Amino acid sequence: MVTDVLIRHRHAIGDARLRLSRLDRAPLLVQVNLRVCGAPARIQVTGPDPATAITTAAGRLDRQIRRLTTAWEPWPWPDPERSAFGVPGEAAISRVKTYRLIAGMPCQAAAYLNAMDYDVFLYTDAETGEDAIVYRAGPTGLTLARQRTMRPPSLPVTLPLTINPRATPTLTPAEAAAWLAEHWLPFVFFTDPATGRGNLLYRRYDGQLGLITPHAGDSRRLYIPRMPTSPKEERVGHSD
Repeated sequence: MVTDVLIRHRHAIGDARLRLSRLDRAPLLVQVNLRVCGAPARIQVTGPDPATAITTAAGRLDRQIRRLTTAWEPWPWPDPERSAFGVPGEAAISRVKTYRLIAGMPCQAAAYLNAMDYDVFLYTDAETGEDAIVYRAGPTGLTLARQRTMRPPSLPVTLPLTINPRATPTLTPAEAAAWLAEHWLPFVFFTDPATGRGNLLYRRYDGQLGLITPHAGDSRRLYIPRMPTSPKEERVGHSD
């Protein structure tokens, strides 16, 4: 079924890769990484069994490609195909990933979040220079949180966006993990006192925790290519 979707949209995609994972205490995870109109894209879903997971993934992939190649529309919120990761219980930080964060405006970060099928995305806010996240939550289904600034962006935002009114806490990774477990949270965005940078701790599909930390170097600019308005329009390139 996933192959059928890829064939149907072959005019707009390339470099597709399907990944199936069965982890302890977790349902089957299906992830499809691909390029749509030259830019990276992804979908990720789970299912209780292979047939259900593959069927759900094929439908989500079809909708994702259509969103990125025709008129844009946001994912529904709450997302009926995405399980909540806010579960009780302590867990260990089993994976740490360090990235050179992308820098951009909230609308650009939200476009990247949608294209990569993320629930939360850590980046550097171009207006304030602060590390920030956009994530799926709130009355509009999309929320912005920055390290210190809690006012709306100065430039017009083309997407409905809720601003998190709470100050970002300063925590060590161990304190963030305890906070996440105590409050049944899917993730915690916090400032690391040792570096002063924004970090993202999140619950993984296997029940353990992942930690994303910024690379010490400058953030790289975010470039979102213009998506075609019709299947016949020539594909555009993407620059990292």
